[in-house]
Amino acid sequence: MFIHFGLYSVYGGVYDGKPVERGYSEQIQSFAGIFSDWYANTAREFNPTKWNPDEIVQLAKDAGMKSIVFTSKHHDGFCVYHSQYTDFNIVDATPYGRDLMKELADACARGGIEFSVYYSLIDWNFPKAYPISSHNADPLTIEHLIYNYKQVEEIMRNYGPISEIWFDMGSLEPKQSQLLYDLVNKLQPQCMISGRLGNDYVDFAVMADNEYPDYKLGVPWQTAASVFDETWGYRSWQKRGSVQEKVDEKIASLVKVISRGGNFLLNIGPRGDGSVVEFERDVLLGIGKWVKANSEAVYGTRANPFNHPFHGFDATAKNDAIYFFAPRGDENQLQKILTSQPFKTEISTLNNAENSPFTVFKTTGFEVKPENVLRQNITFTPQNSTPVFGHSSLNYYAGYKSLIGYDWNFSTNKRSVSPEISFTDNEKGRTIDVEIDGKSQIVTLESTTSKAVRLPKNSVKWGNLYRKPGRGVFGTVEEEGEQVTDINDENSRWKLVDNFTYGELYSENILPRQSVVFLQEIESTREQTAAVEIESGNAAYIVLNGEYITAHFSPERIKSQQEIVLLPLRKGRNQLVIKYYNGFEKEFSYGITPLEEWKVYTQKLSPVALERKENHTLSIRLNNPESKVSPLRMNNIQINLK
Repeated sequence: MFIHFGLYSVYGGVYDGKPVERGYSEQIQSFAGIFSDWYANTAREFNPTKWNPDEIVQLAKDAGMKSIVFTSKHHDGFCVYHSQYTDFNIVDATPYGRDLMKELADACARGGIEFSVYYSLIDWNFPKAYPISSHNADPLTIEHLIYNYKQVEEIMRNYGPISEIWFDMGSLEPKQSQLLYDLVNKLQPQCMISGRLGNDYVDFAVMADNEYPDYKLGVPWQTAASVFDETWGYRSWQKRGSVQEKVDEKIASLVKVISRGGNFLLNIGPRGDGSVVEFERDVLLGIGKWVKANSEAVYGTRANPFNHPFHGFDATAKNDAIYFFAPRGDENQLQKILTSQPFKTEISTLNNAENSPFTVFKTTGFEVKPENVLRQNITFTPQNSTPVFGHSSLNYYAGYKSLIGYDWNFSTNKRSVSPEISFTDNEKGRTIDVEIDGKSQIVTLESTTSKAVRLPKNSVKWGNLYRKPGRGVFGTVEEEGEQVTDINDENSRWKLVDNFTYGELYSENILPRQSVVFLQEIESTREQTAAVEIESGNAAYIVLNGEYITAHFSPERIKSQQEIVLLPLRKGRNQLVIKYYNGFEKEFSYGITPLEEWKVYTQKLSPVALERKENHTLSIRLNNPESKVSPLRMNNIQINLK
């Protein structure tokens, strides 16, 4: 359970007698343009006498939730706990006069549920912080950092065991993120730290608000969602609709998250008097009934054991069982698929209510065979791998899907193999872990043995180049997943780029947190590899024919960087999409240089004895990465097993 509750709850999304329709209601001070002293005076009206922490805990338990994350302080700077560093808190500034967060923490301990806190890294009330902005990704002044440090310290010391701390917003420097990360680990080493602390100081990654990834992640992660996507804080005029439809919607969201190995954090926004909105209570109770009936498929499970949904159906796994989720109306289709498997499988259904949005099938004896098993004599490339993703986040707007590893399955009759890895100047000097059948070796790519690779003459034609302004956070790339992007769609924002010179470095004035997307048409007479040198600023996200190639955003805030990118072209039309993102500069540089020739290095690795089994595994990861979500950036490598 996520709870957004604070001074903003008094407003209920209304100011000066009118609904404030812009933005989230917990940020009404900013979106309604309320003077800081007027907003602060609202504390005199904040008296949540209907708040009952034991009832909140019981509601969370009835909903099947295992922990509560409470907003200790949101962007407005009002502390819903007794902070000794400001009198703008619920004890000193309101008629309520009690430490509401302490009472909730105690109720969680009594009720046997984990207690966690949300803490905003920006503060619109602290005099020496940056003022309210349109984006909430403001830097921290030294004075503000010290203030945050002291408040996090008092929370960690005074509120008992805390299972996670949910930092939010701000754009911290790496040393600032590290300082808070180390503080929490020192005082409560068991406390998990959210990725929104920034700069990849992360115990668990957090998706963007209400984001549900369609891919599996190889790190602990969480989706934070609200009952209504439009707001997190209480909104009195919210159109609520059907309870059952909302129950079904959020159960479907829960299934998406757990089937990909994540944790689901679902928010409610109590009224200013502390009471829970009846609609939200009923939705949670409806979810809880379903979760209780299907708890075996929810708690303590692993992600879907397949690389993608099984014939379009989500699944979880535990011990020797796999649980499949069939949406209402698709039960017969799934059962037919399960009964047609070429091995003995026992199938049963869990205790599904009549109006359940899913029927959950439990299977045992279901044989999960490795997908895409390659022969040992094939070349192992990123394109025939199973990519492993994390979610990197320098700040909220710099969040993106970071590729952290490659996995392969292969078969061979050999009892040992001698790996040989090839790479470009882009990867030279990098140190990786190469693991075969569980046996790992640390490899620094430093070979001087190289050969020049040339494109066959006239086999590749670089066609039209288009551009458009980027949208949303850095990781939002609309063309990903589209094999062909329709440039001429009536809703398209693509504009033809005239007089673009390949190989030239361009520079443009651009605001921070803004981006530009280019789409390059490429014609190839055959299936082959081409190479391009990409010049980018702070960050780049590269997609070829809808397929992810690489993405990176440097915590060191590198102003300009170059990289060689090998492009596995298909015969005929290809589309290269590059999103250039400016995180911190007043201008950014970009360039695209097609290469006629490039170097490929080869390096031999130590021989590896193989286990006696049908299929074998090969994987690559960074050795000693700065963070568990740091991008691998090895998209040009190839491996052969001799």
